[in-house]
Amino acid sequence: MFLKKKQFWGTLVAIALLVYCVKDIRLHHLEALSERLDWVYLVPAVASAFVFMIARALRWRLMVSRNRSVPAGRVITLYSAGQILNIIMPALTGQVGRLILFARSEGLRKTFVFSTILLEVLFDAISLIIVLILTSLAFVLPAKYGPAGYIISALVAVVLILLYLILHYQHRLEDIGRKHLRDRWPGIYVSLRKSIRSFTQGLNLLRSSQHFIGGLFYSLLSWITHILVVYFLLRSFGFHLPIAAAASVMIINTLALMIPITPGNAGTFEFAVSTALAAFPEVGRSDAVLFALALHILDILPMMLLGFIYLKFARVSISELKEKHEDEDIFDRVSDDGTLIEDEETV
Repeated sequence: MFLKKKQFWGTLVAIALLVYCVKDIRLHHLEALSERLDWVYLVPAVASAFVFMIARALRWRLMVSRNRSVPAGRVITLYSAGQILNIIMPALTGQVGRLILFARSEGLRKTFVFSTILLEVLFDAISLIIVLILTSLAFVLPAKYGPAGYIISALVAVVLILLYLILHYQHRLEDIGRKHLRDRWPGIYVSLRKSIRSFTQGLNLLRSSQHFIGGLFYSLLSWITHILVVYFLLRSFGFHLPIAAAASVMIINTLALMIPITPGNAGTFEFAVSTALAAFPEVGRSDAVLFALALHILDILPMMLLGFIYLKFARVSISELKEKHEDEDIFDRVSDDGTLIEDEETV
């Protein structure tokens, strides 16, 4: 019942945001876009979108290489299928479905797969911070983004501080939580403790410098290629903005979508991208919305095509995985020692 309510309200929010975004678009806007659209730039945009997905899949392949050698072609299609689950299932339940798919397909323990998902988040955070710093050095955000720049900088600082505290003061943080939260808010205390222990458990995979450097390389490659997707699509739309502007749009969109609200981020994606792009004087509001819709399609296209290749040949049912695991919260499956609770069957 709770899930159905969450899906209902998420769908309602998506429809409301989409209606708000497209309400000012008229037929002449589409005609003007079709006349100036440069199809030549769409080719590298689509290619970059596929490289983005491939880079993230190869990063996961590197993470599991200590336990299992997975052919590159198989891991690319498998990872894409997992991303399909991640966008069609609400909130963290998509991560549970993706975890189950990976574990069953490759015969890996769910605890190990869970750690790789945590590492993905860690590598994405580190690489995003690097991209943000480089972008801020090369490009000044529009005046409308003055407050946003300070907010993003503050968020980065907070993330770095929290990362340092978790890594170096894990037991002390747990003691503080036990002292101040356990009796007053036991649910919050248990969730916080499990989150901290799960995070530190995942860091065990970083003992190898090869895995750390390789993981960071693929993470940076994925973000760079996503910036290229935005940049080439901007050029295709006739907007001659610098590549640092594309990076700014990508960063703001990524931060805005960190907490999934709607299925497939429908509506929230278009609102975030169009709002970020409309701040540039060269881009009108209607063009910004049309660009956001096109970018959303480009982001989804590779995972859909590659993912359905895996689903077809492996004969895996998305609906079965979705129905079985969509009611689960990923941290409800975490034990007190920070590892994922395994199912009874052998994996």
